[in-house]
Amino acid sequence: MELIKSLIDFILHIDQHLVEIVSNYKTWTYLILFLIIFAETGLVVTPFLPGDSLLFAAGAIIAKPESNLNIVLACVLLVVAAILGDLVNYHVGKYIGPKAFSGKYKLLKKEYLERTQQFYYKHGGKTIIYARFIPIIRTFAPFVAGIGTMSYLRFATYNVVGGVTWVISFLLLGYFFGSIPIIKDNFTYVIFGIILVSILPPIIEVLRNRKKKSVKTEV
Repeated sequence: MELIKSLIDFILHIDQHLVEIVSNYKTWTYLILFLIIFAETGLVVTPFLPGDSLLFAAGAIIAKPESNLNIVLACVLLVVAAILGDLVNYHVGKYIGPKAFSGKYKLLKKEYLERTQQFYYKHGGKTIIYARFIPIIRTFAPFVAGIGTMSYLRFATYNVVGGVTWVISFLLLGYFFGSIPIIKDNFTYVIFGIILVSILPPIIEVLRNRKKKSVKTEV
């Protein structure tokens, strides 16, 4: 329970915590940010880490002269972290997937794997890129892509595009707009807004599917 409270506090006051990190660890901040981004995208067990808000807040902190951090270096390092994270996640899914769907586990039917393969064959590229901007889903998308045996070259291409777009867009948004007084003074609400906007697409999609199913049932 205390861990959950600490995590929530870190996310909601991420700007304050980053200021402390920069103050205490100086240039080691690059490594800390690298590890967090890598863990969120590369480890299936850590989808709760604050990727979007972390990048935005990091950009805002880096914009301050006293941080002594470089936005270009941060962009390069965190893009690498995001790409490597998805890459590791993909290979973990590819290695574990076939064993998980071997028939030993009743809940993991082979037809689920076949559906995943078909889905990624049709929507794979868009899924990998769009998932970057959706919390939790971005952690599982590369894992499922590996399970679905999406070709490595195709995955790698969209992984790079998605990683570059996601990291640079949020870092630069924070860098150029994070110091604006109205944003700086209401940073917690901005974080809430980022989270809300990020999770809206899947919520809308779920509601649409439910509506379609209810219409079919009525017919």
